[in-house]
Amino acid sequence: MDARKFLGLEATHNPHRWVLPIEPRVCTGGNFLFGGCGLGAAIAALEGTTERPVVWAAAQYLSYARPPEMMDIDVTIAVGGNKTTQARAIAHVVDREILTVNAALGRRELDREGQWEPMPDVPSPAECEPRRFRNPSDESIMQRLDMRLALGQDFAEFDGAPGTGRSALWARLPDGLEMSAATLAILGDYVPFGVGQALGQMAGGNSLDNTLRVSRLVETEWVLLDIQVHAIQHGFGHGLVHLWAEDGTLLAIASQSCIVRYWREEHRAAFLAAKED
Repeated sequence: MDARKFLGLEATHNPHRWVLPIEPRVCTGGNFLFGGCGLGAAIAALEGTTERPVVWAAAQYLSYARPPEMMDIDVTIAVGGNKTTQARAIAHVVDREILTVNAALGRRELDREGQWEPMPDVPSPAECEPRRFRNPSDESIMQRLDMRLALGQDFAEFDGAPGTGRSALWARLPDGLEMSAATLAILGDYVPFGVGQALGQMAGGNSLDNTLRVSRLVETEWVLLDIQVHAIQHGFGHGLVHLWAEDGTLLAIASQSCIVRYWREEHRAAFLAAKED
């Protein structure tokens, strides 16, 4: 299964236009399009139109798309070179723009390559506890991912003491989902998770942007999301996510800013009550 099928992205008679039905399975617990799914769909559309792999793609999130809306994704090729294409995708519901993605696509042969960033030493997925979700019984994208907490605290354990800014999650790809830039985009939208870990409080955020830089794609059952929150200032959080294969291959780097938001009191109470049960 490729990312298009996983997301529900549909081609049209126009090779530059794609359609994404907004269903709960691609949404957050708040019932709006999950930013990673939005970027993933745009990447799949860009690659489908240009027939080239994404090198980097940067999304700016502008508005919310909610079920049962239909989101159109229009691809424009700004420059098509021999090896590299510069393109953009504009996702919209009727005339309401949801997100804009700028990207470079292509592949070049070079006689040298390397990886200088080391994978962090964390427990294996089998040694980690499953991550608990704020809305454990919804139909959101979170229910389609098996996630294990490799570094950090369960939200119920927060005592208000700031963390180190570093946290990590193992994410297992759903059965049959192929490794791709679009797949990694879905997994890369986790700086808001790291915000709560950094603050030591039940907090997260709404993504303002997300940039995915693709390094090397290899097959792996689990992907390690190595989350680093660099700063939280003036109500905004900034950080990045290194995405690792189990064998230590750096798959991609995601960087992001978000609006920091605390959980609503009813969400805190429900989460803590579920912990006691």
